[in-house]
Amino acid sequence: MTYTATQIAGFIGGQVIGDGSTLLHRFAPVNSAEPGDLTFAENEAFFEKAIQSAASAILIDSDISTCSKTCIRVPQARVGFAKALALFFPEPAFSPGIHPSAVVAPSSKIDSTAHVGPHCIVGERVEIGPRAVLQGLNFIGEDSVIGEDTRLFPNTTLYAGTRIGKRVRIHSGAVLGSDGFGYVFDAGAHLKIPQVGTVIIHDDVEIGANTTIDRGAMEPTVIGRGTKIDNLVQIAHNVVVGEHSIIVAQAGVAGSTKLGRYVILAGQVGVAGHLEIGDRVTVAAQSGVMHNIPDGQKWLGSPAQPDRTAKRVILASLKLPEILQRIAKLERSSKPKPDTEA
Repeated sequence: MTYTATQIAGFIGGQVIGDGSTLLHRFAPVNSAEPGDLTFAENEAFFEKAIQSAASAILIDSDISTCSKTCIRVPQARVGFAKALALFFPEPAFSPGIHPSAVVAPSSKIDSTAHVGPHCIVGERVEIGPRAVLQGLNFIGEDSVIGEDTRLFPNTTLYAGTRIGKRVRIHSGAVLGSDGFGYVFDAGAHLKIPQVGTVIIHDDVEIGANTTIDRGAMEPTVIGRGTKIDNLVQIAHNVVVGEHSIIVAQAGVAGSTKLGRYVILAGQVGVAGHLEIGDRVTVAAQSGVMHNIPDGQKWLGSPAQPDRTAKRVILASLKLPEILQRIAKLERSSKPKPDTEA
């Protein structure tokens, strides 16, 4: 597709500086941009490179005042970048209908605008909303609900009773609603506790590839609106994740823990069970959380501690070799000298 700079500015809420009729057919990074390309610069350093590039137009932050090329000014260049990229690379369209190879239970209700792709299995009493897409090889267990404009990539699995909101994206290999890890020791063996809860995914959530979200033991496991979950994440039974949180790859949240709104768990964070993590908490990568965290705090380390405390511990540990050498030197100097014979 080809757009003028004015058309793009209108789509992303920007302002054109220069020739609004400049034709743009591609979005490209600054180091490979060619004539006819739009690139972006979120700071002065990138802007200087963009000016020297072959790009025909530059998407710039509002704090960049002058531009010798055609520029599109937006409040935040990275936000504008995300919106413009969607314009040049739209989601693939899927035609409404059910593929002949799909197996669909007679009691299911599938909107006429939804797409059910090859080799999907749709269980009894499943509801699939308008413009929802099941790309292929998806298993949807009985009594599940999929909201409008939700998209399931190939090989995703929803166990029975899973409820998915609107505009949700679930990537390949994700499994929602598998049994929580619940056992009780009895007569020398681990007795399984039946997991009879559900999983509820609210609107505008994205779930990465090979992520698993377990059903609750009795109450539901809940992912709040707007939350984004990376690949290879484990969410255990009865966990509640608040709105607009970010959970990065290989993180794991143990059972019955509650995360607040706008929480960030960086890569490989582990959170123990039955904890309360407050709103706007950030936990640094590879941290092990064993205690409740109040609102607004940043924690790191294993075991995780408030960031200032943890940084002091880290800085102190870096001095240990020097301290040990000083102690050894003091010990040697304090030893009494042996008596010498006259």
